[in-house]
Amino acid sequence: MQTPKKIAVVGAGLVGSLLAIYLKKAGHIVHVYDRSPDIRKIKFSGRSINLAMSNRGWKALEKIGIADEIKKIGLPMEKRAIHMMDQSLNYQKYGKEGEAIYSLSRGVLNRKMIDLAEEVGVEFFFEHKVWDVSLGEAILHIGEEERGEWKAYKYDKVFGSDGAFSRVRHRMQRQSMFNYSQEFLEVGYKELNIPANENGSHKLDNSSLHIWPRGNFMLIALPNLDGSFTCTLFMPFKGENSFEELDTKEKLVNFFAKYFPSTENVIPNLVEDFFKNPKSYLVTMKCFPWTFNDKVALIGDACHAIVPFYGHGMNAGFEDITVLSELMEQYGDDWQTIFTEYESSRKPNADAIAELSYRNFMEMSSKTADDKFHLQKQIEKWFSEKYPDKWTPLYSRVTFSHQPYAEALAEGDRQNEIMKEILEIDNIEQIWETEPVEQRILQLLRE
Repeated sequence: MQTPKKIAVVGAGLVGSLLAIYLKKAGHIVHVYDRSPDIRKIKFSGRSINLAMSNRGWKALEKIGIADEIKKIGLPMEKRAIHMMDQSLNYQKYGKEGEAIYSLSRGVLNRKMIDLAEEVGVEFFFEHKVWDVSLGEAILHIGEEERGEWKAYKYDKVFGSDGAFSRVRHRMQRQSMFNYSQEFLEVGYKELNIPANENGSHKLDNSSLHIWPRGNFMLIALPNLDGSFTCTLFMPFKGENSFEELDTKEKLVNFFAKYFPSTENVIPNLVEDFFKNPKSYLVTMKCFPWTFNDKVALIGDACHAIVPFYGHGMNAGFEDITVLSELMEQYGDDWQTIFTEYESSRKPNADAIAELSYRNFMEMSSKTADDKFHLQKQIEKWFSEKYPDKWTPLYSRVTFSHQPYAEALAEGDRQNEIMKEILEIDNIEQIWETEPVEQRILQLLRE
């Protein structure tokens, strides 16, 4: 058991709210500061990509006893539904029978997490802007304006969970020997919406994550409890087939008719939503160290923002909390060791999921419509069912296990090299379910 401390969490998002629950249940006084208004009192802004909760996220929620509450506001998705250009539909199972990722509305989940945190005694302070942090003393400097008057708030510890453009990290960056990088994709996104049918049912299969893969751009749709789907259009900002090109109603309607014809009857407010909702940017951010002495620590997107194509931004942030909690149980009041072990164990895994997420954009936008890719997935599924102890597909390692991301990436690269060789076999399309192919995979695994 730890000695109670007075702890500030900066950022009332998903990771900040869950961390606050953990800290409060560990016996600490916890204050959460957020520069925005209380999300429970405002309409969400049309910038959201629905979340996909997988095993790593559920583990963090189960440990603190709130997983059942969160499952009530999600929908399980057991497969991808791939909408081809010819309007045919292909399905790809995510895992074994019974394995699914859960679609959750970011806004609905965030509101619920804040409610649950308040229920255990966490105090929230909305519309409180943190402009600076005295790192060595864990003092927050809060005020209305960056160049106005600030008040100082002293704490024992400060956690920065204030996202990819974190003010806490910004302060840490001003030290020597602090490494930082950010890289924006030339692809952005815009939120669209598929409303429910009049009777409240879904217009598309609600146990699938729907993807319209079109090369360097794509549309995805994830189901919501109210019968709607949150859609996200990913495409380049400039050039051919880009946001820049779609500058009139006529161009937009013609573009969707050409590339996404199956959406014509399910996205009735296409023009209104497209021109009303903002374009949003996608960034990968890396930094190190994540802590300052035993006083300040970064967590979630504040230290490892990633692009959303593996659906693991939230899951990775929640896994940060699982690891931090285990270290708190192990080391008690030795916060210096807790922080040192936390950052050294999580950093390689954060870098690995960043790489996996970047690669998965290519898989989702291009490869899901590719026959060779489909065949590879079929062979992997067939072989892994025969030899579950020898082959777990990369997606399952990342999504349905707790294997460290760095190990999953390394093993996935090894498997991919094996599959490249298998796909080169003559007539592999006709002979993939045969013993010679099986034996060749086993041989390659032994090498």
